Amino acid sequence: MNTINPNTSIIPVIGRVLLAAIFIISGFGKLAAPAATIGYIASTGLPLAPLALAIAIGVELGGGLLLVLGVKTRLVAAGLAAFSIVTGLAFHNAVGDQNQMIHLLKNFAMAGGLLQVVAFGAGAYSFDNRAKTLIPATR
Repeated sequence: MNTINPNTSIIPVIGRVLLAAIFIISGFGKLAAPAATIGYIASTGLPLAPLALAIAIGVELGGGLLLVLGVKTRLVAAGLAAFSIVTGLAFHNAVGDQNQMIHLLKNFAMAGGLLQVVAFGAGAYSFDNRAKTLIPATR
């Protein structure tokens, strides 16, 4: 029996904060050491490493903060899920390296959690929910 009221539960916001934390922290890490990140991106053979860095920072910081706030949550979560899968495959697909396999699986697990947000929405404590209550759906 489900006893959690989705209209008042704080659990979705806790989940969003926990999912967003890795993106926000990683985004700030990239801002703090852009040369190292550009070098890492270039070492994988990807072209336009400075552009990739800018995109990664935008996705991680912007997406992470929007996820925490619950703004356009389903769309943001879908984008972060896709980003997690693509970056996992691009940067953590070293066959035979257990550490890289763990990082790849971490990215896939994050994508799975984000897809739950896509499926079930932001929850009660979000800008999305606030906007929904201010502008009720019309028939």
